Amino acid sequence: MLDSVATIARVEDILSRHDGMEGALLPILHAIQAEFGHVPQVALPVVAKAMNISRAEAHGVMSFYHDFREEPAGRHVVKLCRAEACQAVGADRVADHAKKVLGLDWHETAKDGSVTLDPIFCLGLCACGPAALIDGKLVGRVDEAKLDSLLEGLK
Repeated sequence: MLDSVATIARVEDILSRHDGMEGALLPILHAIQAEFGHVPQVALPVVAKAMNISRAEAHGVMSFYHDFREEPAGRHVVKLCRAEACQAVGADRVADHAKKVLGLDWHETAKDGSVTLDPIFCLGLCACGPAALIDGKLVGRVDEAKLDSLLEGLK
């Protein structure tokens, strides 16, 4: 784990790479998350000052977008579609099964850091629902058995 001084130095490097870019807040937050696997709390005041916005504004933007994390995700990230089209074909049942099998609720990471379970709202696979995004790979027609197989493949 990096100390605050090292983290701030890396954040300032990211800020310098975005210097002069109009509307840079989201690209900066994405770059920070790509660098650290999450957006460390110590980064927000540095970003806010550089962007000439309040810390509350920076935090508000970060917390509004569900893909930004305050803590690192697990080694594997399982995202299950929660949109209406997927719900209509069994997504709630699959989600309940995932929660039970993983022993997690939404936005939780296993204690051993192996997996994070997240909801996502529409993956664009509406005709192939329920849909999932597992470690960045789209998967359609997910039922409990298919989910079990996919989770087994993560081990």
